[in-house]
Amino acid sequence: MGGSQKPRLIVGLSGSSGLPYGIRLLEVLRKLGTEEVHLILTDAAKLNISVETDWRVKDVEALADVVHNVMNISASIASGSFRTEGMIVAPCSMRTLSAINHSFADNLLVRAADVTLKERRRLVVMPREAPLHTGQCKLLYEASQLGVIVFPPMPTFYGRPGSIDDMVNTTIGRVLDLFGIDAGLVKRWTGVAGKSKK
Repeated sequence: MGGSQKPRLIVGLSGSSGLPYGIRLLEVLRKLGTEEVHLILTDAAKLNISVETDWRVKDVEALADVVHNVMNISASIASGSFRTEGMIVAPCSMRTLSAINHSFADNLLVRAADVTLKERRRLVVMPREAPLHTGQCKLLYEASQLGVIVFPPMPTFYGRPGSIDDMVNTTIGRVLDLFGIDAGLVKRWTGVAGKSKK
């Protein structure tokens, strides 16, 4: 990005379970202040915010620098000429993933993801579904073939998390690692010290 303009990052929240991941991502990016964050919320995501969290939609939107209407296909982020560092979809519903795979850009979230792919920018999706049937596994495989980074929010335990917040933070920290952003949330693996032999 040229000049003093902050690098831009698109964040999409779609309608599967896992909204706390997306909200925490927005919180961390707001605190860091290093990225200009463009947010898209689907209607199902807005519903799930009230189901899964104590947040209000307007307070989630306030964490972003720019909020786009999901149906505004003429928004800045719908064009490849609008330069960004990439996009994170957290969480990513299987419906949204299917639309991304097939370039079915009937809303701005999918269109922005499609643009991210065609411009060869980094697209990270966090699918939240379990168990997976064969069709869903195929979607994940096809997304990877397109260049999407598939990052299921699976917790790690080597850092001995003491709370759900710890697990969410580690996952978000690892996602931001993919964009070269160190949010200080990840307990880095340094190996296991060998025991001395007697």
